[in-house]
Amino acid sequence: MSFKVGFDMKRKRGNIKRIWLIFASMIFLITSCTENNNTPQTEQPKDYSKAPKGFPPIPFPADNPYSKAKFELGRRLFYDSILVKDYSFKSCSHCLKQAHNFQDNVPNSLGYNKIPEPRNTMSLTNVAYFDKIFWDGRGKRIEQPAYRSLFLPYIFATDTNELQKRLENHPIYPKLFKEAFGDSAKPTAWNVALAISTFVRCLVSGNSPYDKYVRGDTNALTESQKRGMKLFFSERTKCSVCHSGFLFTDLQFHNTGTTNHYFDFGRYYVTGKYEDRNKFLTPSLRNVEVSAPYLHDGTYKTLEEVIENYNRGGFPTINKDTLIKPLNLTDQEKQDLINFLKALTDWEFLTNPDFAEPK
Repeated sequence: MSFKVGFDMKRKRGNIKRIWLIFASMIFLITSCTENNNTPQTEQPKDYSKAPKGFPPIPFPADNPYSKAKFELGRRLFYDSILVKDYSFKSCSHCLKQAHNFQDNVPNSLGYNKIPEPRNTMSLTNVAYFDKIFWDGRGKRIEQPAYRSLFLPYIFATDTNELQKRLENHPIYPKLFKEAFGDSAKPTAWNVALAISTFVRCLVSGNSPYDKYVRGDTNALTESQKRGMKLFFSERTKCSVCHSGFLFTDLQFHNTGTTNHYFDFGRYYVTGKYEDRNKFLTPSLRNVEVSAPYLHDGTYKTLEEVIENYNRGGFPTINKDTLIKPLNLTDQEKQDLINFLKALTDWEFLTNPDFAEPK
């Protein structure tokens, strides 16, 4: 009997020992997992130099190639009031708002000293692919307007030498400029323009319901949007003659009869040719749902007003494009067209935190 008791006691002690070993191992594993989970993970930054599926490569110029450091610097500058003479607004983002397709939601943006822009702000979305910039096409490269905006009196009105001093005395910008341009780089106004241009070239939108439909998702569009798409690309409306390709613009100049009286002669100011009077660059329709007000002067506040203008064949005016003729659309057809235009909205792009103001 005593032998059995002794044997049982030894067995119990052995079991207890094994339980403690298992328990200790579990504690070790839990601790290790916790430590690993608490260890900061270095997130690989997304490469925004890559175009969406189905798009051609983003054309970064040889003298201003993409880098993640330049993208981040440009993004920070895009939202910083340090570029403005009196720090009174957040530089580029003041009239180029992400939620509004990187353009403004008023007909004429107010720059330094509340001086209004003469025209409605054009969107920056997909401008990397444009070979002409502004409503009259006077710009050729993003770097040009990015640089000129710094010192034009109705935009930022900054003295470029003063701006460089501000940036040199800033707690973080000298480091960021060196990371973007090299150890000997200075925060010059031109380097500011190069960095902002890199950020802007990455503002590429190509993941709307329409894009998903084209890539094979037959459920990406509603039945109304499919009917609107058929109308949009039809010979009857000829919408896609001017709003063509993956950009939904032919990058050409047209007078679509949006008003009886043109006080702005558009392309004429650049070429001096009479036949270019009242002509303006075809805007892209991507994210047009959030791009109001519309046209070069912000004439129309809603898509319904825009569709109605084309439905009646525009207003009579000199140099009106011969494509603009009455369409005689039914109410349902108008709504289908509008619904299709809304299918060009890329909400992922419009809410992407990597394009928003840095925290």
